[in-house]
Amino acid sequence: MKIFRFSPIKDKSELFKAIQYIHFESHRLCRQNLGYLLPVAGNIGVFCHYGDEFEQLIKIRKELTDLSDNWNEKYFRLYKSIVIPAKDDIPETTYTYLYIRKPDPNNSHVGDVDFYLEPDKYKELKESLLSGKIIKGVKIFERSDLDLVRLHDPNSDVSAFVGKKTMLQNVKEKHI
Repeated sequence: MKIFRFSPIKDKSELFKAIQYIHFESHRLCRQNLGYLLPVAGNIGVFCHYGDEFEQLIKIRKELTDLSDNWNEKYFRLYKSIVIPAKDDIPETTYTYLYIRKPDPNNSHVGDVDFYLEPDKYKELKESLLSGKIIKGVKIFERSDLDLVRLHDPNSDVSAFVGKKTMLQNVKEKHI
C-alpha cells in the first residue's frame, strides 16, 4: 500500500497525472472554501517525499524548463506551458511555471497551486481575516516573505494559496 497518493513519481507520465490531480483538487478547494473559482497565478508545485524521487523529478524539470528563467530559484518557466482542458465548470487553465519541492516525508500533500485575486479584492479578503472574520478553510499564510492567504481542508492532500500577483508579475519584479 502506498503511503502517498502519487509518490514516488518515477517518470513524466506520472508527473503529469499528479499535476492534473493537483489542478482539479486545488480548484475544488477554492470553490469549497471561497464559494467561487479564481484564475491561477500560473504556477504549480509538486511535492516530493523521497530523495530519489526528488532527483528524478529535478532531471525531468531540467528537460521541461528554462533554468535561467525562474522565481526565487524554485519556480522555473516551462518551455511549453502545461494546458489543462476545461472540465465541468473549471475553465481551461495554463501553467507557465513548475516547482518541485524537496522531500518532506512528514507532509503527505501532493502539491499546490497559487490562485490570483485582483489586488483590491485580495486586500479586502485579507483585511477581513485580520479583523477576525472566520471563513472555514481560509487563513492568512504565516510567512513574512510571502503575502498569501491559504486555503486548506484536513481531508485534502493539496495546498492552495491566494495572492494578489501572478507568477509573471513576481518574475518581472525580480528583474527590476
